[in-house]
Amino acid sequence: MRKEYDFQNGKRGPVIQQAKGKTRITIRIDDDILEWFRQQVHAAGGGNYQTLINIALREYINSKRESLEETLRHVIREELSTYGKKSR
Repeated sequence: MRKEYDFQNGKRGPVIQQAKGKTRITIRIDDDILEWFRQQVHAAGGGNYQTLINIALREYINSKRESLEETLRHVIREELSTYGKKSR
């Protein structure tokens, strides 16, 4: 080993750049849920359980989308029901 190294042209940060459109986060998932995703990947012969979780979340979001009008109706109903309870 050298006594000193020249880091004058060094760059800070990870060596491998992250893919565009992806963000690294820390999340806590129940052990049984994580194990299920890992088992699914293993049963399929390999892959990435994180990708499978991403697909599952995307499918859930797409199945739950409702129109802006429906969303506003839900919010207004909730607010009106709360308002009616407070005024009595």
